[in-house]
Amino acid sequence: MNRKATALDVAKLAGVSRSAVSLVLNGRGDGNVAKESQDRIRQAAKELKYSPNAIALSLRNQRSRVIGILSDEVVVSPFDGNIIGGADDIARSRGFVTVVMDTERDTARDASAIETLLDRQVDGLMYVTVGLKPIEIPQGMIRVPSVLANCYDEQPQPQLHHVIPDEVTGGREATEHLLQWGHRDIALLAGSEDSPAAPLRVQGYREAHSLAGVPVREERVFMAGWDIDAGYHGAMKLLDDVSPADRPTAIMCANDRLAVGVALAAARLGLSVPRDLSIMGYDDEARIADTMVPALTTMALPLREIGRAAMTTLLDTIEGGEGTTAPRTMETMVPCRLVVRESTGPAPR
Repeated sequence: MNRKATALDVAKLAGVSRSAVSLVLNGRGDGNVAKESQDRIRQAAKELKYSPNAIALSLRNQRSRVIGILSDEVVVSPFDGNIIGGADDIARSRGFVTVVMDTERDTARDASAIETLLDRQVDGLMYVTVGLKPIEIPQGMIRVPSVLANCYDEQPQPQLHHVIPDEVTGGREATEHLLQWGHRDIALLAGSEDSPAAPLRVQGYREAHSLAGVPVREERVFMAGWDIDAGYHGAMKLLDDVSPADRPTAIMCANDRLAVGVALAAARLGLSVPRDLSIMGYDDEARIADTMVPALTTMALPLREIGRAAMTTLLDTIEGGEGTTAPRTMETMVPCRLVVRESTGPAPR
C-alpha cells in the first residue's frame, strides 16, 4: 500500500521549505510566500493528493475552521443557492468547511438558529437572503466575525459588512444596451414596490436616459410585479390596441419571468422578437433565460460572485491577525454582467 503523502513530501516536490507549505495550505501564504512558490506548492499538493490534517490544524490554531451560514430560504431556492455555492468555494480553498441552516423565511427562528451555530463553535457567520433586502441583525452575529450576503443591516448605522449587487449600474447598463441599438421608446416593467432592488433598477434606467439625452416617458414605467402573468398583462397594456407608431420598440423587465410574459404577449399579438420588439430581462435565471425562443438578453445577477466576495471578506477578518486585512468599509457592491443573446436588436424604423 502506498504511503500517505506528508507536508515534507510536498515541500521537496515544490522545492520550498516545509514551513512555506504550512503557510500556503493553511491560507496564510499571501504576504509570506512568493506567488510563484504558492502555485508550485498547490500543484505539488494536488499531484500528491495531500491535504492538511483539519483536526490537528484546529487544535493548533484554537479554531474549528467551520463557518456557519444562515439563510432565509436560499437552501431550497434553485436560483439564489449560487450564493452559498460561491461562499463554499472560497471556504474550501482556504481550509474551512461550511454548515448551513435555513429558516424558510421564518425570522422568528433567526436567533435560535444563530445560537445553534455558535454552540458548534463556528469561527464566523454569514447571513444570506433570496433577493436583496434589509434585515434585523440577530445579536448572536455580533459575538463572532460575521458578514451579510445579498442583504444589509436595516439600521441607519450598520453593524456588519454587507456584500450586495450593484443594481443601479445593472439597470443603467441594461438600458444603455437598448439605447445603443437605437431604441428611444423603452418601456420598463419594474417589479414590485416592496422590493429594495426595484427602485434601484429604475434609477439606473433613468440615469441611462439622462446620459443619452433621451426623455423618459413616465407612462412607460410601472410596477408590474414579478411573475409571468404580470409580464403578460403589462405587455398587453403597452402593446394591444395601439398603432405601431404608438408602441414602445423595447420593453425592459425587472426579472426574466416578466420577460417570459412579454414574449408570450408579443406572440399573441403576432409581433416578432426582436424585429418588431426587443425584450430585455434581468437575473439570467437558469433554465429560463437561455432556453427561451428567442434566447433572452438579460442582466446577470452576480450571485456566485457575491458568495465568494462575502466569504473572502469574512475569512480575511477571521485571519486578520495573520497577515490579512479587515474590510475598511461596510459595503461591497459586486457588478452585474450583461448577457447578450437574441431577444434584442435594432429599433424598427
